Amino acid sequence: MKYPFTAAVLLSLSGIAFGADEPLNSDAMAYESVVKPVFQQHCVKCHGKGEVIEGEVDLSRLQTETELVSQLELVDELIKVIDSGYMPPEDEPPLGFALRRQVVQVLKRILTQTIETQRSVIRTPIRRMNRLQYNNAVQDLMKLNVEVFPLPERMMRDLSNYFQPQTEKMPMEVKVASRPLGKDQKTEPHLRGLTPFPQDLRAEHSFDNRGDHLTLSPMLLEAFIKLSRSVVESPDFNAKTCGIWDDFFEPPTDQDTESIAAIVRSRLEKFLTRAFRRPVGEELLGRYTDHVLGQLDAQKSFVDAMKAAAAAAIASPRFLYLYDLAEVDSGEPLDDFNLASRLSFFLWGSIPDEELLALAASRKLHEPDALRQQVDRLLRDTRVKRFCDSFPAQWLQLERIISSEPDPELYPQFYFAKYRASMHMMLEPLLLFETVLIEDQSILQLIDSDFSYRSDLLDAWYRDGSQGTAGPPTYVVLRRVPITDRRQGGVITNAAVLTMTSGTTRTKPITRGAWLATVILNDPPPPPPGDVPPLSDKPATDEENMTLRERFVAHRKEPACAGCHQRIDPLGFALENFDAAGIWRDNYENGRMIDSAGKLFGDYDFRDVIGFKDALLAEKNRFTRAFAGHLLSYATGREISVEDSSALDKIVSETATADYRIHSLIHQIVLSKSFLR
Repeated sequence: MKYPFTAAVLLSLSGIAFGADEPLNSDAMAYESVVKPVFQQHCVKCHGKGEVIEGEVDLSRLQTETELVSQLELVDELIKVIDSGYMPPEDEPPLGFALRRQVVQVLKRILTQTIETQRSVIRTPIRRMNRLQYNNAVQDLMKLNVEVFPLPERMMRDLSNYFQPQTEKMPMEVKVASRPLGKDQKTEPHLRGLTPFPQDLRAEHSFDNRGDHLTLSPMLLEAFIKLSRSVVESPDFNAKTCGIWDDFFEPPTDQDTESIAAIVRSRLEKFLTRAFRRPVGEELLGRYTDHVLGQLDAQKSFVDAMKAAAAAAIASPRFLYLYDLAEVDSGEPLDDFNLASRLSFFLWGSIPDEELLALAASRKLHEPDALRQQVDRLLRDTRVKRFCDSFPAQWLQLERIISSEPDPELYPQFYFAKYRASMHMMLEPLLLFETVLIEDQSILQLIDSDFSYRSDLLDAWYRDGSQGTAGPPTYVVLRRVPITDRRQGGVITNAAVLTMTSGTTRTKPITRGAWLATVILNDPPPPPPGDVPPLSDKPATDEENMTLRERFVAHRKEPACAGCHQRIDPLGFALENFDAAGIWRDNYENGRMIDSAGKLFGDYDFRDVIGFKDALLAEKNRFTRAFAGHLLSYATGREISVEDSSALDKIVSETATADYRIHSLIHQIVLSKSFLR
């Protein structure tokens, strides 16, 4: 539950008895000494007195620490609004850095101790494979050298075999394609005759693998059953495409009845163990074996009988669903087979391989050293490309660029033939992410990178806003280039992000601010009130000489809007020097100079986007925690909750000691209690 604080919450915290620069000693780090006086002196006037309790939060009732910890979501929200500088509001005396840190320290200690002592159980819901995972799992189970079906959600395709993570180095030049934006492209080789089920939608502010969003309707179940048969009956499903054909489908040379029964049972045991990600029980194995033998008795061919068994397996809930077998609410660690699945679906988007299952069978996978070795192995395998195909595009919400169409009269250079410059734009942040991952670079490169991948079109775009050489519409060649102008580099000032968060004719600072709050800070704002009209794309006559910031003043005066604008405006206006297509400008069309100055987290004044990046980097642990939260949500297939707070704090601490390298962050995600339990 979110607690909507108003502009009056936590007023005048600077009036607390502690000196602004006085360090907080251990005796003071207590509810009675720090938190309660803040509530009583500065909060209960709006949150505890009178008939109206603003935000439906009554802090006057919290007389003891015990009463406070009974509302962990409230504690977590208090930490966020104070630590981020959102409270006290702009029209109240600011809270000094040291004093705010004191209050936050106390609340964090209370939150962490409560979570650790209560051993709160975080439920990971049962979740169905999404479409990409189903493709990958069937492909790996059958060892297919083709895709199961075409996947337009893969936003970038490797045409030059550049993705070689075992080398720990990205090449200087890559050749890639974008199926969503290059409609004339041929799809990758896949099984003919298949109709894939619909693409699963992303959860709000999250990913398409969230368990609470992956439902299985009767119609979808029927589609899975038909799809499973279509896989094995495809004219392309044969010994040339299926790597397990000889070991599973090929008829045995020994036709003795007893020998055939033993061979069928042996083959099914190995196959079903991989399909269901754990040793198959005798009863279940017997049912599958009897089914195949029954098919043979009915004069079906051996190949067809084994195809029927394989089709049944990949339509089974044991295959389609990821679920934990631990005792309900026990809070105990996952068993090693569950852990193998969670790890492989995190980094490979697919079922565990033989090595993971063997470690799980030996009950050694959960050991920290074994887990570290397996994470390293998975990260150096080409199958980690599936992680790159899924996580970064969803994290950055890049699907929005597909529908972005800047006004052709204002931005004619955005269009060439029947294609758009966005085809080039969206590839840049994806290649940046892949480079950070393959080369184990710092995640801070995602904020302010010293390199990027650019096509001829992108070089011209960032240089002067011209189109340059667009190249053929079916592929794009990008070269690794150094970034010396800090107005560029990273994902924030990427042309794709700047374009997709704008309108057709003008920038939208609120949309950009909301994107930054959601993606970079993992603190999405609430939806705007329904009765507040949007700002017109065309200024009124009396607004023609105004800057966009001045036109937004009216919105900020609305009481229902003021709190969110305080949080979003500095983020969005920091990018205002970039126009609706991501091209740098110093002035508006009316000649007024653009003002991109602001204050971040209540402490960091900045004048331009470079200063804004500096402010983010000054609080790099804040970004690291936000990014880790996204990764943890993706890895577990669930929404992050307040019970994950202590795990995230530890992840950030350990990642910081490793210079913020992405492999260290992924290691800490996997080793965290939130992932293991």
